[in-house]
Amino acid sequence: MTSAAKESLAILRAHGVEAPLDAAIVLGTGLSDLAARMSEPVVISYADLPGFPRPTVSGHAGRLVIGRHSGRRVAFLQGRGHYYEDGDPRAMAGAIETLAALGCGALVLTAAAGSLRSDLGPGDLMLIADHINLNGRNPLIGVHSDDRFVNMIDAYDPGLRAQLRAAALRLGLPLPEGVYMWFSGPSFETPAEVRMAGLLGADAVGMSVAPEVILARRLGLRVGAVSLITNHAAGYAGGAPTHDQTKAIAATGANALASLLDAFLEGIDTP
Repeated sequence: MTSAAKESLAILRAHGVEAPLDAAIVLGTGLSDLAARMSEPVVISYADLPGFPRPTVSGHAGRLVIGRHSGRRVAFLQGRGHYYEDGDPRAMAGAIETLAALGCGALVLTAAAGSLRSDLGPGDLMLIADHINLNGRNPLIGVHSDDRFVNMIDAYDPGLRAQLRAAALRLGLPLPEGVYMWFSGPSFETPAEVRMAGLLGADAVGMSVAPEVILARRLGLRVGAVSLITNHAAGYAGGAPTHDQTKAIAATGANALASLLDAFLEGIDTP
């Protein structure tokens, strides 16, 4: 464990946080308010936790909220660090390592994304089944141990995906699966890049998720991920995405995602 993760773990324990956690959920752009449903919350700014990111993006509060939700002990991460903020694909490494040290049973990532499918429009949810990373960037570059060679088969845990689908079914909420393609940002993708992504099998594009999944799988965490579709990708179905649009649709679509997470946490299988 890195010294930063040890320090963050000590700070959390000083605030009364004890292991294990049933789940941790990373809240993407415009989704921070989902943590408001927490009871007995312990709220700590990322700035007070060594190794945690310092988000510079509007819509990312930069706070860790740990408490009880749907009868489970849960951590909500209000915002994330992105590769495009300072060129570091390991932006979330310290946070994820701290969660692993807390015995986190499952890590669920949420993120805004642009759709490449006619049946996925703004406000819809997509369960991520796999990702494509052709950035030439990997958060494990520079890790000098054999555990950097992470097996990415079933990186998006089949069990967690089944539980998320079951939660959606109980709610009568559509939750199609798809492949997410990571682009570095911060500029949105060009129409030509979007066409390429579609040819390669992507169903949605975005600027996060993939590095976090790689980091989490190295530490043995089970990972699930849901994209909130905030726009059609550039050039597809008239898509011309903006960050303001992303935040606005994230705010209006947050209720469906909150209901899904509620139902998921109520029924989560914690091995």
